[in-house]
Amino acid sequence: MNRILVSLAAALAAAAILPAAGPGEYEMTTYQVAFLRKGPAWTPGNTPELQEIQKGHMANIQKMADTGKLLIAGPFSDGGDLRGMLIFRVETLEEAKALAEQDPAVKAGRLVLEWHPWFAAKNITVTAKAP
Repeated sequence: MNRILVSLAAALAAAAILPAAGPGEYEMTTYQVAFLRKGPAWTPGNTPELQEIQKGHMANIQKMADTGKLLIAGPFSDGGDLRGMLIFRVETLEEAKALAEQDPAVKAGRLVLEWHPWFAAKNITVTAKAP
């Protein structure tokens, strides 16, 4: 009986931490986050072929950003298996996947995508530094 009450209390507490308004009454929403990891075809080096894949990778990121659906993108700088992160503001996970899976580095197997929903303040933006 006590275990059931503890489970019920935990479920109610979990529900209480996912309100429509966040801290300070921010309106909240769900974003789709992709972590880019080294894929099965990852190789070190800087060959002309890898340079072309990287060029296509960067062009795809710019194309997704131009749609307004990709909010944040960037690499991790520690040299590990986790290579970068993308944050999308889209209606569905499938929409984010359709955009990200066009990446030449993903298609070549150099990178793989790992997806997670992220609950955060609605309408977050990144503002470019003034010149």
